[in-house]
Amino acid sequence: MHQIAIGIDLGGTQVRAALIDKHGTIVARMEEPTEAQAGPERVLSQIHSLTERLLAATKSSVVVGIGVSTPGPIDTVSGIAKDIPTLSGFADFPLKAELQKRFAFPVSLENDGIAAAIGEWQFGAGRGLENLVYITVSTGIGGGVVADGRVVRGRKGMAAHIGHMSVEPNGALCPCGSHGCFEAYGSGTAFTLRARTRAIGCEETTLGKNGSEIHARDVFAAARNGDTLARKLIEEEAEILGRGFTSLIHIFSPDIVVVGGGISHEFDRLQPGIQDYIAQWAMPAFKDVNVVRAALGQNSGLVGAAALAFLAKRPEQDLFALAALR
Repeated sequence: MHQIAIGIDLGGTQVRAALIDKHGTIVARMEEPTEAQAGPERVLSQIHSLTERLLAATKSSVVVGIGVSTPGPIDTVSGIAKDIPTLSGFADFPLKAELQKRFAFPVSLENDGIAAAIGEWQFGAGRGLENLVYITVSTGIGGGVVADGRVVRGRKGMAAHIGHMSVEPNGALCPCGSHGCFEAYGSGTAFTLRARTRAIGCEETTLGKNGSEIHARDVFAAARNGDTLARKLIEEEAEILGRGFTSLIHIFSPDIVVVGGGISHEFDRLQPGIQDYIAQWAMPAFKDVNVVRAALGQNSGLVGAAALAFLAKRPEQDLFALAALR
């Protein structure tokens, strides 16, 4: 019978579920708004309900497991969500054990950035490569790293919190509580805040002039219409991202850097500036590393979570065998 895995992308605004085959193809999917403030029991019920509704339509398939992608530091060894700031009640919560109570097949748990990195590595922009850095730039900044054909997980499986590397000592306050994090400068949230601040009293822009609140999409739209401030803001964002990406390139020596998340929708406007920064400031041996858009778009995490489900019964050291799924 046809084998499928269930991929779950648990976010602060949406919970998404999909049935995915071993080739990374999404067979069916559903989503609904996350009841983020209702507590773990309600959110877990949402996951279970979405899954049951999907399975009801595909009774001829065999489910090998369920993979769940979730934000925040996740101890994947113990299965405990250390903290999910966007979901109420998920601090030091035994997420894997609670999910396993609700499903008869194996449950795999992964940080959303790492799950997305796996998705792109196996079925997206990094297919066929052994080294990549995946970075999601959205409300915050996260990511995942593949080195020498293996996922970098680190202590307790909590590696690659890329958004919280320090880029400015004693700098801007980050949502994590620290100061000067990459996320505090390069995220979509930080980009929007800069736009709103700089537009006040600025004669070189139409941003905010009609009294409306400024969002990131407004800045990119204004830039396309020749707005001077909007273009400057995009140039600055590309430089900030380029600075962070250059550090990651020096540390991990990837074949490519893959960019996902909400801001990647405007990747074409950011990519030249990011690549220029790398060309100028990276060491000579690293200047040729390309920065590309995530091929799976917003489905990177879903597909990556499902890929992990296919490997639920494989030994950890056989992680490179993910390639066999292709």
